[in-house]
Amino acid sequence: MDSAEPIRRNSEIEDPTNLYCVHPISNRLTPLFARIGIVPNAVSITGMVFGVGSGFAYYRYQDTWFAIAGFVLMFAWHVMDGVDGQLARLTGAQSPFGKVLDGICDYVTFTSVYIGLALALAPQHGSWVWALVLVAGLFHAIQAAVYEVQRQEYNFWGRAQKSAEFRLVSGPPPGSGRSPVLEHIANRLHSIYLNVQLLPLGFNAAFRTKLDDALRSRQGHDASIRQIYRQVFAPAVRTWSVMSANYRTLAIFVFSIIGRPMYYFYFEIFGLTLVMCILLKRQRLLYTRFFKRLEATS
Repeated sequence: MDSAEPIRRNSEIEDPTNLYCVHPISNRLTPLFARIGIVPNAVSITGMVFGVGSGFAYYRYQDTWFAIAGFVLMFAWHVMDGVDGQLARLTGAQSPFGKVLDGICDYVTFTSVYIGLALALAPQHGSWVWALVLVAGLFHAIQAAVYEVQRQEYNFWGRAQKSAEFRLVSGPPPGSGRSPVLEHIANRLHSIYLNVQLLPLGFNAAFRTKLDDALRSRQGHDASIRQIYRQVFAPAVRTWSVMSANYRTLAIFVFSIIGRPMYYFYFEIFGLTLVMCILLKRQRLLYTRFFKRLEATS
């Protein structure tokens, strides 16, 4: 596989909110940050600070301006979340630790917002709100992991991006200058993080094995196999974007601005879980469709 990867995220599987709102800003900031020497992990942490600030703002969601501030701060986090990955690829600073840190910052952001809303809602509705928010957070973690796996799998199988493969990196690249001990710890954390992502998916290991065998046995036909993969799975991955953080950010703002943030947590638990189950069922059908297409063109 070619190790060279594009700086920007794959537009063919991106949703409109990223393509036309978030990424145009991230694309402008990335070269600027590279020129002044800002490292990707610093960008991730900055985004997390915006996310925590959003939690404080949503604590006062009943004030319209605070609800708007919460949304703006979450949008700023989305922009930083787009910059850190681009900056890592642009500067060659990709690392397992960076991926783990990026995931942690995402969860800290939503945890802060959920806690802020729970603190605001508990005096109105009772302490049971905390149980509701906790359950919503667990469902959120599962849904986000499943969605991210779909993106990773597409980039690995469809675009041959090695960094998207679910495997433990054996060690630092030659001449990286990184401490072997720290790199080992980062790799272990990365491995745990990936296993957590794969756990709720009930991933079809047989599909991966069969596809890997097809790529190995048909040397010289990698490009055509990956093209078929993209044709079959690209529309599905775009649909999966309804599970992305962008739409949760919009939903939180809408429910807060109308004074009903409690409804968001019901939407998370029941609405998005139903969507996830439907998409997972469709994904299994696509596995079968893919191999039928592959056999028809062999």
